[in-house]
Amino acid sequence: MAYYVGVDLGATNVRSVVADDEGEILGQARDGTPRGPTGIAVTEAVLGVVRRACAEAGIDPSEAVACGIGAIGPLDLAEGAVENPANLPDTIDRIPLTGPLSVLLDTDNVYLHNDTNAGVIGERFHSDRNPDDMVYLTISSGVGAGVCVDGHVLAGWDGNAGEVGHMTLDPHGFMTCGCGHDGHWEGYCSGNNIPKYARELHQEDPVETALPIDDPDFSAVDVFEHAGDDEFADHVVDQVGHWNAMGVANIVHAYAPLIIYVGGAVALNNPELILEPIREQMSDMVMSNIPEIQLTTLGDEVVVEGALASAMTAGTGDRSRL
Repeated sequence: MAYYVGVDLGATNVRSVVADDEGEILGQARDGTPRGPTGIAVTEAVLGVVRRACAEAGIDPSEAVACGIGAIGPLDLAEGAVENPANLPDTIDRIPLTGPLSVLLDTDNVYLHNDTNAGVIGERFHSDRNPDDMVYLTISSGVGAGVCVDGHVLAGWDGNAGEVGHMTLDPHGFMTCGCGHDGHWEGYCSGNNIPKYARELHQEDPVETALPIDDPDFSAVDVFEHAGDDEFADHVVDQVGHWNAMGVANIVHAYAPLIIYVGGAVALNNPELILEPIREQMSDMVMSNIPEIQLTTLGDEVVVEGALASAMTAGTGDRSRL
């Protein structure tokens, strides 16, 4: 019996699962992601959940034959670490991952991916077609994509391919992205930026609205909850849909996927309001073949499922590797 480990390192939580060679999960553990004092504390949390997941599975960590990791970025693949993560305190400058896990598990088969690449690996592995050309797009606190072309998951030389949220969609730069640059997709459509975008639109045209524009706790949830009942909320949703469709059209032209799976909290909580505008506008925006666009099949488990699939298929999601 072979055993495999999957790890999901997020800005809020870290999780591990252990499965057998049939993919049945035998043990799992979860913990909060430490906020410091350094990246070593995060590494220790990762090792801790792996140990606990192995204990629940009834195995010693050294019995695992491979491990996949889906992590927040940016990554330093050469060092097997997360480098200066944007969503953690500045004191956390480096989070070593592949080295410590290789030692704990006594295996060199440790595959590190950013979280969206783990997502596309998971979707590929679990898809009925196991397609060679596909994309996993997340619309959550940020926007990003994992891309598989001709059976190859695109990582880039440093592991940071797929940062589609930082494609410039608006040359006028109406919104400034959290990265500090103007006109990026993420600046308009991420969960963190939708309320900021709504405020800017309302400032330009201060129409009457039920949205709590001036409330410090105003969020994307308010926008989607008022959609259908409030004209301004509908306008914001329409604008977000337009930018999302433009971003997806760019992905289609760049990578020619057969299918795009969409996940992340914004999409999972508002599937029709996010996916339908994208589908409706594809024929007007795309000059090539239009892919199928659907909600992720793996829900909010997509990253850890992808990490596990990576461990089982040598980092590819290709079931022929089993």
